[in-house]
Amino acid sequence: MVSASFPVVARRLLLTALAGIGALLIGVGPALLPAYADDAPVTEITLQTPGTPEPDGAPVTLDTSLWTTDPGVPQPAIVLAHGFGGTKADAAQIAQTLARTGYTVITYTARGFGASGGLIHLGNPAFEGRDAVRVVDEAASRPEVAEVGGDPLIGFAGASYGGAAALMAAGLDPRVDAVVSAFTWNSLTQALVPQHAVRGTGSSLADVTPADDAGVFKQRWAGLFFLSGLQGGAGAGSSGQGGSSGQGGGQGAQLCGRFATDICQEYLQTALTGDPSPGLLQLLDRSSMDRVLPQITAPTLIVQGEDDTLFTLDQADANFRGLPASTPAAMAWVEGGHDGGIDLDALLPQWRSWFDRYLRDDRNAPTPPTFSASIPTTALVGRDQGEDEPTTVTTGDYPGRTGGALEQTTRALDGTRQQVVSPPGGVPTAMTSLPGGSEAIGGAAAVAAYPLAVLPGQSAVFTSEVLQEPQTLLGSGRIRLELTSSATSATLFVSLWDLGPDTTPASPTPGAGGAGSSAPGGLPQTAVLPQSVVAPVHLVGLTPDRASTVEVALPAVAHQVPVGHRLRVVVSSTDQAYANRKDGAVYDLAVSGRAALTLPRLPSAEVVPPTLDVSLPLLLVVSSLVVLAAVGALVLGRRERAGVVRAELRGVPLVVEDLQKTYRDGLRAVDGVSFRAEPGQVVGLLGPNGAGKTTVMRMLVGLIRPDAGTVFVHGESVSEGAEVLRDVGAFIEGPGFLPHLTGRQNLDAYWEVTGRPAAEAHLDEALAVAGLGPALDRRVRAYSQGMRQRLGIAQAMLGQPPLLLLDEPTNGLDPPQINAMRAVLRDYAASGRTVVVSSHLLGEVEQTCTHVVMMAGGRVVLSGSVDDLTRGHTVSLEQVFLDSMTEVAR
Repeated sequence: MVSASFPVVARRLLLTALAGIGALLIGVGPALLPAYADDAPVTEITLQTPGTPEPDGAPVTLDTSLWTTDPGVPQPAIVLAHGFGGTKADAAQIAQTLARTGYTVITYTARGFGASGGLIHLGNPAFEGRDAVRVVDEAASRPEVAEVGGDPLIGFAGASYGGAAALMAAGLDPRVDAVVSAFTWNSLTQALVPQHAVRGTGSSLADVTPADDAGVFKQRWAGLFFLSGLQGGAGAGSSGQGGSSGQGGGQGAQLCGRFATDICQEYLQTALTGDPSPGLLQLLDRSSMDRVLPQITAPTLIVQGEDDTLFTLDQADANFRGLPASTPAAMAWVEGGHDGGIDLDALLPQWRSWFDRYLRDDRNAPTPPTFSASIPTTALVGRDQGEDEPTTVTTGDYPGRTGGALEQTTRALDGTRQQVVSPPGGVPTAMTSLPGGSEAIGGAAAVAAYPLAVLPGQSAVFTSEVLQEPQTLLGSGRIRLELTSSATSATLFVSLWDLGPDTTPASPTPGAGGAGSSAPGGLPQTAVLPQSVVAPVHLVGLTPDRASTVEVALPAVAHQVPVGHRLRVVVSSTDQAYANRKDGAVYDLAVSGRAALTLPRLPSAEVVPPTLDVSLPLLLVVSSLVVLAAVGALVLGRRERAGVVRAELRGVPLVVEDLQKTYRDGLRAVDGVSFRAEPGQVVGLLGPNGAGKTTVMRMLVGLIRPDAGTVFVHGESVSEGAEVLRDVGAFIEGPGFLPHLTGRQNLDAYWEVTGRPAAEAHLDEALAVAGLGPALDRRVRAYSQGMRQRLGIAQAMLGQPPLLLLDEPTNGLDPPQINAMRAVLRDYAASGRTVVVSSHLLGEVEQTCTHVVMMAGGRVVLSGSVDDLTRGHTVSLEQVFLDSMTEVAR
């Protein structure tokens, strides 16, 4: 995205440098890539790849695509795998981006989804894993994939379900040369039926053990997981191209969709009873990454989300430790995840750096630290807006893999012995997270988070003293408890909370620790549950009314506890994300020893402080970059000062004369395009994808040079860095923001670097266009595509430039937002300004624009006012375009 209210060359240099700093905040800088045309045409070649047959021999075909800017030309290849419930189309945008940087990219739809055949086996190496190998076979057979000594040069990447496919491919096929695996599991059994590490101590060791055959069923996430598989598959009972494969008929088949029968039946039984069946556990265990990790020799980057109650941080830890010590590897814990949102675009610089280094052998590509983690600042109630930036922690080694030893600290916990009731029927149920949306609990709904999670009579709490120094929680801690149960088994949910300094005094609360007793520690007015994760614990073999000592592994987190806060361990008998026991029970709980809480710390950790915060003068932070950008503008702007001035065009906002552009592969993307836009007009640059619209838009602001022809803005020719571009606001290439800043901070920072007075920004008008409400003060990384799109358009309108250029502005907007955008653009032009909008949607242009320029094959095929072209609305604009194309074809 660009806006010409600041010299374009300077702005591009500055924003590129700022983006680099933003990438460094997560421990990896932007890749130093070869120069490629970032709007070069990308060719998609559709393929049909033979997959692994079903157990009954039914054939399976995988829907595959190959993406390249140079068909037939060998380049390093990257295979992209999609998430559960998706298709290859989900990776199309990233595939095109990587293709434009000189890679051949292969995308494919996993078996059981979309147009691929077969059934879903939940990441079974014998099926989904072998399918990944067959996709590598496909890649190796293509002339577009480079070879070294006869060995194809191939990387494999994916997130969630696709992240598991990447690890399986690398473990099963030595031809894979580099791996990026993000947001995935180590053990599906532990992910969906977790049993956190629990061991007994003291004389009761033999009595206190984890259940051998079952953990605690994560029923909410399992249900969402199963439902997304049904939504992503074919109709009921269908297995697509792979045939029925014994799926059978009846209600079970209708419920199963394209899931393999054995998986579906075991899940249905478990969902009905709430108790994980032995068969389900056995099936989930087949998909464990431990089966392939020891064989992985390709350099592997593991990325895991900190906002993820499905695949928690301990899953990435297990994958990282499971790699051979000789395998080059790095791990990054980043914001986002299955709860907080997975933004692969934000991670693309990391991916590209990794593949550049290990597929291209680019020694200039940044090498990430062995481990990095983003530590968010505590966001207590009332502090959501303007909170501090995350801190990044990096380390050159990692305990258990490269020789580092785990450092630990202990904390004393106060708390008397407390009685906890597990209610018959499991109701009421505590709520710590909403699977798929825990961020909502931690944000605007945080006021109710603690009372919903810590129910009176169902929770015991044990609290530390006030911290006199900050405490970084990085990894999994442990808590030692003394437990007495009225039953032979116990199911508990243990969590570690960060309490703010304004905890209320203890007050009598019936049912909390006994009738009429005080609520231990009082009720905190501000509290945060890091990453919204709890540790479920299921114990069997207990002797009723006999005390036992257990040590519980707390959830792995990345969190900074400030000075003046306290830590609190909460032990609850219910949690709505899990299947809860139906029969009632009473537990008597206390901490075992005063220093019962053990907290981890990574050795040799380097703290990288945040470097961007617009509450500081932004120009002080980036002054050297501004100087560099200004020098670049002076050097590259010389061509502008020697440009052409046409006095007779001073009153015309935009004149385009005979633009031509041919790419290196010989494709003429733009062939003699001419048109003009007058004051008060909304001009639609219309045409199908590939017509050359975006190339024209980029030439209008000097981002790329035409081979021939000229663009005039108010009579002055346009080139890179031209001063006349101060009169232009542009939204091209889609929104590009600093993800660690809020929407408002991005707009403020963007305007500040123009050097113009704040009053000239007309910020209120821009904010009205964005229509983001309270979300304006949330960090952009959490925005949807539509929210980013609206913010980008608002940014282009800052300063109310006389000429506004918008490239596909309605992408990602819903119908009400599109209607609102139409009115905004019409009103903007009615004030005497000019708007040029590119779009491939004929109906949208007809309802928004006063004039159109229709393009096809890089040429203008028709232009004029909408009214004139549709002859008084008796003919649709679409019909006019089709008739014109027919004439061109003749």
